[in-house]
Amino acid sequence: MADADFEVQLLLTGNEIMSGDTVDSNSALIAQRLGAIAVGVRRKVTVGDDVALLKAELAAMATTADLVIVNGGLGPTIDDLTAEVLAAVAGVPLAEHPRAVAHLEQWCAARNLTLNAANRKQALLPEGAAIIDNPIGSAVGFELDVGNCRVVCTPGVPGELRAMLDSIVDDLAARLESPVERNILRLQTFGLGESTAQQIISDGVDNWPAEVELGFRAGAPQMEIKLTVNTAAALPAQQACRDQLERLFGDHIIGEGDTQMAEAVLELLIARGATLTTAESCTGGLIASMLTKVPGSSAGFHAGFVTYANDIKSAVLGVREDTLAEHGAVSEPVVLQMAGGALEKSGADYAIAVSGVAGPDGGSDDKPVGTVWLAWGRRGALHTRRLHWPVERTLFQTMVAAAGLDMIRRELLGIDAESRYFQQRSVKR
Repeated sequence: MADADFEVQLLLTGNEIMSGDTVDSNSALIAQRLGAIAVGVRRKVTVGDDVALLKAELAAMATTADLVIVNGGLGPTIDDLTAEVLAAVAGVPLAEHPRAVAHLEQWCAARNLTLNAANRKQALLPEGAAIIDNPIGSAVGFELDVGNCRVVCTPGVPGELRAMLDSIVDDLAARLESPVERNILRLQTFGLGESTAQQIISDGVDNWPAEVELGFRAGAPQMEIKLTVNTAAALPAQQACRDQLERLFGDHIIGEGDTQMAEAVLELLIARGATLTTAESCTGGLIASMLTKVPGSSAGFHAGFVTYANDIKSAVLGVREDTLAEHGAVSEPVVLQMAGGALEKSGADYAIAVSGVAGPDGGSDDKPVGTVWLAWGRRGALHTRRLHWPVERTLFQTMVAAAGLDMIRRELLGIDAESRYFQQRSVKR
C-alpha cells in the first residue's frame, strides 16, 4: 500500500462515552501508538449503541479508509454490538470461532469461572474474521476486510487495548511499503508555558531544520517538548536541536522520556548520598506523595510532615507561637522555622517547606489567594521566596509542590540562574 495516502479512521462505540460517564482515552492511545510508525488518524467518530447508526458509519468509513479501528462493543452484554455490525457491513454471517471459544475456556478456567452463554457470545464473530489475541481480558479482538478496507475491532477496556496494540501496530508496520524510522525525543520541562517556549525558540534559532518536527504538550505541572524525525539520517539534526534547547532553557529541562520531577530529584539525591525532608501546610502532603510514588524513594526521602494547623506547626516542628502571632502562617519566618524543624526532626540533608493560601477563601489584601512562601535548602543555607499562583486550588497545590521540588533540583545541580517562573510569579515584599 502507498504509505503517503494511507488513511486510518477510528470508530468509537458506547453509550457511556456519548453520555460522558466514560472519558475517551483510548483514541489518544491509538493515535500515539500509530504515530510511532508515522501513521496519522485522519478521522474519528463516536457512536452510541445503535445498530443502524453503527452500520451506516462503518460502511461509510470502509469506502474511504484503508484501515478502520473499531474500539468497544466486544463484551458479553446485549449492548455490545461490534461483531454483529461488522458482519452485516461485510455481508457475512456470524459464526462461533474455535480460537475465541478456546480463549474463553482458558480465561474462565484460570479464574475458576463457568463459561456461560453470555460469555460465549464473545466467540460469535463475523465468518472469516482473523483473531487478535487479548492477553488480559475475555474478549478477543478480530479483523476482517470490507472491500479494500481492513477493519480491526478492539476492546474498550483501556488495559486490554494497550496490551493488544503492539501486535496491531507491528502488523500494520509490516504491511507498509516503506516503514518510517520515526524517532521522537521527548523533553520534560517545568516552569515554561507553550507560548513562552515557542517565542524563545523563534528568537533564538534562526533556521530550524525542516526535517525536525517541533511539538508541545502542555500539562500540570510539566510541559513536554517533542522533537520528531522520520529518518535515521535526520538524527544528527534532532540532536542539534536538542542542544539548542539546552542552550536556550536548559535549566528548565527536567529530563527525557517520561521523567517526572520527583524522580529527577530523587536520582540526584541518591547519586550524592543525600536525603530530603518536607514540611507542608497548603499542599497537604502532596510533595511527599509525589516522592513516595517513585520506587526506591526511601533511599533519598526521609520524612514528610503535614503541619496544617498552627498549633501543629509549633508542636511538631517547633515553629514559635510568637512568630505565628506576629507574621501569620503564610510568612517567611514561619516557612524558615518549618524547614529548620523538619531538618532537625528527620536528620535529612535537605528540606522543602511550604505555607500558602490555596483558596478559594482565606485570602487578604496583603496575602491574596494563591500566595505561597517556599523555603528550601540545607542547615545554615536555607533560601526563601514568595510566589503568587492565582489558580484553582488543586492546580495551585500541584504547581507549588513541583516548584518546591524544582528548587531542590536546581540546588543539587548547582544552577545559579533564576527560573523564569520566579520572575513571573514573585511578589515584592
